[in-house]
Amino acid sequence: MIEVLVVVGPGLVADAGLLEEIAAREFAAAGVSGTLVHARDASDVLSLLSSREGAGCAVVLPGPSAEVRSLIGRDLGAVVWVDVGRADGVTAGKGATHLHGRGIGGVGWGIRHAVHRVRHPSRRIAYGPLPEQWGELYLPDADQPPVVMLVHGGYWRSIWAADIMGPLCADLAGRGLAVWNLEYRRPDLHGWDATTADVAAGLAALATALPADALPPGALSPGADGMSALDLTRVAVVGHSAGAQLALRAVADAAAVGASAAGGARAAAGEVGGVRVVMAVSLAGVLDLVEGDRRWVGTGAVGAALGGRAPEGRAEPPYADASPLLRLPLRVRQLVVQGAADDLDLVDFSRRYARAAEQAGDEVTYLEMPGDHFDVINPATPIWQATARALVEDPASRG
Repeated sequence: MIEVLVVVGPGLVADAGLLEEIAAREFAAAGVSGTLVHARDASDVLSLLSSREGAGCAVVLPGPSAEVRSLIGRDLGAVVWVDVGRADGVTAGKGATHLHGRGIGGVGWGIRHAVHRVRHPSRRIAYGPLPEQWGELYLPDADQPPVVMLVHGGYWRSIWAADIMGPLCADLAGRGLAVWNLEYRRPDLHGWDATTADVAAGLAALATALPADALPPGALSPGADGMSALDLTRVAVVGHSAGAQLALRAVADAAAVGASAAGGARAAAGEVGGVRVVMAVSLAGVLDLVEGDRRWVGTGAVGAALGGRAPEGRAEPPYADASPLLRLPLRVRQLVVQGAADDLDLVDFSRRYARAAEQAGDEVTYLEMPGDHFDVINPATPIWQATARALVEDPASRG
């Protein structure tokens, strides 16, 4: 059984009993054995981390101590560091993860992520030189698998990261699909253009950035100029919440580039840079940015991300370029998934988007089922299981 060690650093402001309750609940839900320990100082933290068993994993809440915080950047293995407050610009050591800004509930996220990493190993691959420019590649036990690129949400804010898509990675890989779970720079720290560029670069990286040793033996074809045995002619791009906006915008941009490069001949396939997108999927997406800003969705998240309020009247850039509703037709098959118990504005966006996409000539399936905003990324729910079946059947059989 997996052993999880949760270490609480000195000076952390949190009710000790509540920390115990959260940890115990997560241990039980994950089916693991766990211990929560309060460390006296940095030396104590190091001692506790060094005592881990081979099958164990560690989550550390460093707290305010400078000595303990100095350990975050050290190479101490696959530690998940969790700051309950926001802590921008922190870079964890090799093999480690830093989560922050999710409040005391971040303890649960940290435990889930630590257990996931033990149970479902992946390869982290950089597609750029900056700390947030990477993706995690999950490979199934299958030859020439189609690929799903996942784009996480979080209202374009840096406190949310690729870890929230981990359960979907494991589920899809178990269904025979390769998964590319993308991290990217968020606009709250880096600006809107950086975010857009990273998602485009992450998609292109499927054909250009995957090293030979990231793939199984024999996965590279001689003379294929580094192209992997992943089937890049059958790629689905899937985004959740704000990530759905980024995903569909990237697909629209790819179709536009392909059309420009080949006089429109490749636009229907969404092909660019050796990657052929055959399906775009929105999971509870923010698909109408103009109305999203006007309705103050995510407490003003849209305007904050794009750098200003939506204009009155005719939409201009960046709204005209960024809003999926204004980029139709995508000329790629689409699946729009929406939980009926989600934010009513998101339900409205999804319904109107699906109708508009169909009217624009796109092939669209609209899937609305019982569920909330996070049920669409929970492998145990009926709405995700229906989504996963569509992902397996569509790119695999119709690419």
